[in-house]
Amino acid sequence: MGTYSLKVVTPDGCAFEGQAVRLVCRTITGDIAILPGHCDYCTALGMGEAHIVLEDGTTRRAACMGGLLSVLKGQTRLVATTWEWADEIDVPRAEASRARAEEQLARKDLDARELELAKARLRRALVRTSVAK
Repeated sequence: MGTYSLKVVTPDGCAFEGQAVRLVCRTITGDIAILPGHCDYCTALGMGEAHIVLEDGTTRRAACMGGLLSVLKGQTRLVATTWEWADEIDVPRAEASRARAEEQLARKDLDARELELAKARLRRALVRTSVAK
């Protein structure tokens, strides 16, 4: 099975660097899978689950919140705003964040900006809890 070079970085540093068989992540237009030999490509990332399949068949899952994905000359780079491995997600914290966002969304006095921020907080919390389970 072929592999390719993958590097995942965040503002906090390098989250992954090595060979991958497949990367699946959410872009702003939907999910994409990157396989060995993928054409050159660049896109903005959305918010959702990502997973990396390693050469030994191991799958590592993560919550990915925004960023940029590029494939250039066989090198794949994912620069994520937030990247949290499934086994490192603090589930009680994510569930508390979900509850706070739901409470905020239930209020009737939110302006448009507050409403969008509360929706984004809820989406992030839902992704985190979904990936962690």
